[in-house]
Amino acid sequence: MIIENAGLKGLKSELSHLDQVLEQAGFVRWQWEYYRATYDYKMIDQEENKDYYLRINARVVEGKLESPRAVLELESFYIGVATFPHGVDYEESQISKTYIKQAEQKLNEIKQLLS
Repeated sequence: MIIENAGLKGLKSELSHLDQVLEQAGFVRWQWEYYRATYDYKMIDQEENKDYYLRINARVVEGKLESPRAVLELESFYIGVATFPHGVDYEESQISKTYIKQAEQKLNEIKQLLS
């Protein structure tokens, strides 16, 4: 599920600052390549035995990702359910409103930290 109107799309930050802010908010930069990075935040639903992931995609607009001074632009924000054996379903799974709200709160937190 794509989260629209997060107020973060198009925001730019240097990689070192973005990594610091997102790590402080509980995100991990898992995937990266020379021109894009993906940050994930894990939410655990113990009642339903599901793991939800809030994902932030960012693309380099200046420099290369291996440089801490590279400038990244935030692109898309997704929430999905982890699937076995690995992967995240962003389209077909039903997302609990509780976790949608938690994801929106986390994005608001990031917006404040980056402003």
